[in-house]
Amino acid sequence: MDELGYIHQLIVPFFGHELTFNIKVIAMVWIVMAILIVFALFTTRNRGLVPGRMQIVGELLVTQLYALTEDALDEKLGRKLAPMICALFMFLVMSNYMGVIPFMEEPTKDLNVPLSLGIMGFVIAHFFGIKQKGLRAYVKGYMEPFFILLPLNLIGELAKVISISFRLFGNIMGGSIIILVVSHLVYSLILPPFLCFFFGLFVGTIQAFVFTMLTIVYVSVQIK
Repeated sequence: MDELGYIHQLIVPFFGHELTFNIKVIAMVWIVMAILIVFALFTTRNRGLVPGRMQIVGELLVTQLYALTEDALDEKLGRKLAPMICALFMFLVMSNYMGVIPFMEEPTKDLNVPLSLGIMGFVIAHFFGIKQKGLRAYVKGYMEPFFILLPLNLIGELAKVISISFRLFGNIMGGSIIILVVSHLVYSLILPPFLCFFFGLFVGTIQAFVFTMLTIVYVSVQIK
């Protein structure tokens, strides 16, 4: 179990400080993006009125995610954010599936990835909140019902980022640890492959969907 907790690091000096990069996570993120680009090319290559299998899969994903986004937000804002929501969901799903592929790892089991996506959702939600309400009404919302509750309201907003990020990280990392421990206990026999598919496919899909829906909900709360 030496691989548990082992990190491939790249340390770069930067004006008297050291920047530490997790090489394997960066590589996995780029592989996920490459797979999604190839998937997009295949689904759009031979588009027609009679769709092929790849086009059906692509249209199903996009249609359902567009519908979910427009239901939670108004139609105009939903159409603006739907492409980002589609990209977020597909990135998370593919990232969580990487653990099923031999010699690959889920980039989402590194806290930096879900935390970055959580911060992205936070910034987008508050950007559109200010744009929809106006700066004065936006700031006033944090002082309701009493001015004294301002610190608690601010902490509550920051807690959303921590909550959404650690939920995804904890589930993916927890699944990886369970698979690793069980694999060593039973010498990688029958049970670990089933665990791999359960945590990689089922739990991975559910967690990607939950993260995506919470991002939509956070935006919806800010604009209303």
